[in-house]
Amino acid sequence: MSTWSTPDVQSRILVVEDDALNAEFLEKYLTKIGYQVSNAFDGQDGLQQTRQMPPDLILVDAMMPIMDGFEFCKRVRQDPRIAHIPVLMVTALYATEERVKALEAGANDFLSKPFSTYELAARVKSLLRIKHQHDELERRNQLFHDVIRSYVSPEVSEQILKNPQRYLKLGGESRQITTLFADIRGFTSYAQTHSPTRVVEILNLVFKALTEVIFRWRGTFDKYVGDSIMAIYGAPVSYQDDTLRAIRTALDMQSAFNALREQWTDEEERGLGLGIGINSGEAVVGNIGTELLMDYTVVGDTVNIAQRLEELAQGGQTLITEATYGQVGRRAQVIPYGSRVLRGRQEETVIYELLDML
Repeated sequence: MSTWSTPDVQSRILVVEDDALNAEFLEKYLTKIGYQVSNAFDGQDGLQQTRQMPPDLILVDAMMPIMDGFEFCKRVRQDPRIAHIPVLMVTALYATEERVKALEAGANDFLSKPFSTYELAARVKSLLRIKHQHDELERRNQLFHDVIRSYVSPEVSEQILKNPQRYLKLGGESRQITTLFADIRGFTSYAQTHSPTRVVEILNLVFKALTEVIFRWRGTFDKYVGDSIMAIYGAPVSYQDDTLRAIRTALDMQSAFNALREQWTDEEERGLGLGIGINSGEAVVGNIGTELLMDYTVVGDTVNIAQRLEELAQGGQTLITEATYGQVGRRAQVIPYGSRVLRGRQEETVIYELLDML
């Protein structure tokens, strides 16, 4: 297997040609006009090289021993890792049926021998332009996927991307959801006595750990608010166990926070705690804002109650409403916390403290 002639050149071309003289001519000419070239002398070797080090373009001869150009093209198109690579078939065949056969096998274009170097250069340039456009589109798609996955777990992001017209448009809909708020207890006073650099470092460590837990339980990250984090379950994609997964998230969040705290040596840092509030019920979920800037969030009294519970919870404590407890039934170990009139409300809310799962 030959090595690439000029590794500093961006576009890489693999020439699959069994005739040594033709292969040498193509390599010299393509290198001269600025491309990086390697050679394979039969289709089988060419396929192996393509899989090991995918080029930007393949020039393949139609008639070769072991594996001809037609079979080579079919094999390339059958492999999803390399199926996008453009193939230019070089052939001495003039019959229309042979050209059709080449296109049906997966060739993007073809050259008939003998050909001019100007035509070769033009076709190579055209196919490479298509390849680079494909690469740029893939880069942007990957960036879009990465952005989506910054807010939801990979499983949920796949659902969103399968139906973007539904999930990525302005507007809202009424849904049954479970909302979770988690807040670092003691952080305000801690921030007043420590350097901004350390404060941000601690905040980022905690948020990273908590967000990973949210994604592990297929929750949707909503937002960071100061030293608190908000997540929802049941939107944009709902499952039968949304509330149960929110409960498991809270338990794992407390464990993750405790594990972090054990690593800290500063007494004030070790004195920090995590208070969590969870509520379930109907709310309006959707994208709010404008076409240029939108925020996927949830609005309603259900959210407000969850936030009030989080404000009430002490460090290491998770409080849930009767509505949430009713959905998980005997699977959650709780103790009654009593009935409270939460801030901004008139009626009492029945509250439980979550201890563990049964």
